[in-house]
Amino acid sequence: MRILVALSGGIDSSVVAHLLKEQGHDLVGVRFTLWTDPLAPALAEILPSKCCNAQTASRAQAVAKALAIPYHIVDLEQEFKEQVVDPFLEGYRAGRTPNPCIRCNRTIKFGKLLELTEELGCDMLATGHYARVARERMSDESERMVLLEAVDTPKDQSYYLYGLTQEQLKRVLFPLGAMQKSQVYGLAEHFGVPYEKRTYRESQDLCFFPEKSPQEFLKRHLADAIHPGEIVRRDGTVVGNHEGLPLYTLGQRRGLKIGGLKIPLEVVSKDAEKNRLIVAPKGEERTHAITVKELHWVSWKPEGDEPTRFDVRTRSLSHKKSGSITFSGSTGRFMFDSPMEPQAPGQCLVLYRGQEVVGGGIIEGAS
Repeated sequence: MRILVALSGGIDSSVVAHLLKEQGHDLVGVRFTLWTDPLAPALAEILPSKCCNAQTASRAQAVAKALAIPYHIVDLEQEFKEQVVDPFLEGYRAGRTPNPCIRCNRTIKFGKLLELTEELGCDMLATGHYARVARERMSDESERMVLLEAVDTPKDQSYYLYGLTQEQLKRVLFPLGAMQKSQVYGLAEHFGVPYEKRTYRESQDLCFFPEKSPQEFLKRHLADAIHPGEIVRRDGTVVGNHEGLPLYTLGQRRGLKIGGLKIPLEVVSKDAEKNRLIVAPKGEERTHAITVKELHWVSWKPEGDEPTRFDVRTRSLSHKKSGSITFSGSTGRFMFDSPMEPQAPGQCLVLYRGQEVVGGGIIEGAS
């Protein structure tokens, strides 16, 4: 089989390439050149969890050379800026907390990569994602593709892939989805792939700016929308000052710089008209239901006029919560069985049935 392998230069994609080569497949390697912040400090240190830096680029090329496979570098800086970075900034400007990784996977990694798969005459696309895809045969003998969580739960990335279509899933391979990370380390040693063990999840930080968190990036690119203001309680009591509404997200507790309180406060709302950040004691305000938009169903969808039970995640590695969804078209409302902490608009609600990723949507609001 002729397979296009996405080579980031990290341990996961490198092991995938070696593994598929050992299995006798005809491989083609590819790496994207993506947009990085031109306004970032010149001496800013690229964190080791970033997937796009000079070191990983060199490693990706070395893997392709060691395996004697064709290697392509594709410039997608403009596409990445337009389809991932700009919507990310627009979301923060509008008071949301967008998830650019989900958008990137849908439009860039499995959009442009699959286009390239066809252009280069490859049958399948392989990546180092920790997720699984299975074929399910229906009663009418047709088949549908099912997206499943990875075996190694702490490394699972299926949350970020709920936006993939059936056609995309038919052409992708996730060789690491059925492995534990310890097995991947073992394979790296077997194949002679250099790596450093880390105590955190690899490539979990956003790749287009050097810092670990987005605040400094937002300050550089949303300066016109960032204005200091008051931090208040629901009754209007001023308890501190914020640096600009886009720099905070619902549920945030750290970085508020409010001292002298017995009970920690968390962000529960934003008042854009008065430029106020609203806080409350942790756990005082709870979310019972959330509305979602742009619902996408991976392989099947329930009847929308009746509540259907699912487990959900609102963060990639958060604990699953149970409840029921009703929907009409691409808009839905999910009611939790038990009240939740504040949920940030712009993040994603992903629906699960056991280990299967059924679908998901973008959080619009909460009540």
